[in-house]
Amino acid sequence: MSVFNLWDNRRSGRAPESPHKEPAVNSLNSILLEGNLVRDPEAKTLATGSQVCNFSVASNRFFKTNEALEKEVSFFDVEAWAKLGQTCADTLRKGRGVRVVGRLKQDRWTDPEGKTKSRIKIVAEHVEFKPIFKDSLESNEAKGKEAEVAVF
Repeated sequence: MSVFNLWDNRRSGRAPESPHKEPAVNSLNSILLEGNLVRDPEAKTLATGSQVCNFSVASNRFFKTNEALEKEVSFFDVEAWAKLGQTCADTLRKGRGVRVVGRLKQDRWTDPEGKTKSRIKIVAEHVEFKPIFKDSLESNEAKGKEAEVAVF
């Protein structure tokens, strides 16, 4: 039985012959996010030697209500691993524009009081660094910060 037959069986309501003979079919879990970094990224190396970089992205949404233009800002936590994480840590700074392609991941834990907690974050699979424009460079230089330019 192929993966397609497994899918056809699910759609028809029939149970697959054996769930252990064929690989499971993943559900679609993909996200594309564009925005600006809220603060400088935090990079660390775990005891296992894996590198991870965490950063937060603010994404704006504009819409009209009764002829007035409204702005809604959403904040998303992003996690990038290995070489991608190291590149993000080296290149990104607060305010830098990014486009992140990845998947959603839910972390669950129990706090010291016994309450179950959870949060959703984005695990990055691809990150594009938006260009820094001349006005931004001059502003950063005036503040005494090192300016970086993305090379695509």
